[in-house]
This record gives sequence, structure tokens and C-alpha cells, in this order.
Amino acid sequence: MIITTTENIPGKKYEVLGIVKGCIVHSKNIGADIGASFKTLVGGEIHSYTDMIEEAREKAEERMKEQALKIGADGIVCVRYATSSVMQGASEIFAYGTAVKFID
Repeated sequence: MIITTTENIPGKKYEVLGIVKGCIVHSKNIGADIGASFKTLVGGEIHSYTDMIEEAREKAEERMKEQALKIGADGIVCVRYATSSVMQGASEIFAYGTAVKFID
């Protein structure tokens, strides 16, 4: 399956099937939160949160892809990601795009 942030896929013609989306709310454990609290005192990247967001983004994308496959899509165009804080230490990652079916 081709997944792209662009509207067009070079060399491909397609019909639009509709919007597909994937969502996850993800959090780290208390140990990671304590480590992150100390890191904010000295500055720098908080690796545990970076890893959390990356893992959540991949899961949201996978769920979006599964939804696209269920409706017979060959690709997803105009993919976007949104992030919001649900509570301290927990974030929602939302992936969405337009499912398409290639035309020969």
C-alpha cells in the first residue's frame, strides 16, 4: 500500500474511496515520568517521550492502514497527523488521510 502526504502519486490514477483514520491514546509508566521530570531540570531531549510518541504514531498509522484495506484501498493520500494532550503523561495521536483505489 502506498501512503503519502501528497495529493498525487506520480504515474497513478485513482478514485477516492473516502476518509480513513487511526487513533491511539498512549502513556508512559510512572518510572518514565519520574525520569522525564528530572530531565526537565537540566534540559535536552526526553527520550522516553520521544519513543512513546513514535510508537503511538506508528500504531495510529497502522490502524488507518487497516481501515483502508477493509474498504479495498490501494493507497492513502494526503496523510496528516495530529497530536493532543489528553492528560499529563498521555497523548492522543490521530492519523488520517484519503483512501484511494488505483485505476488501470
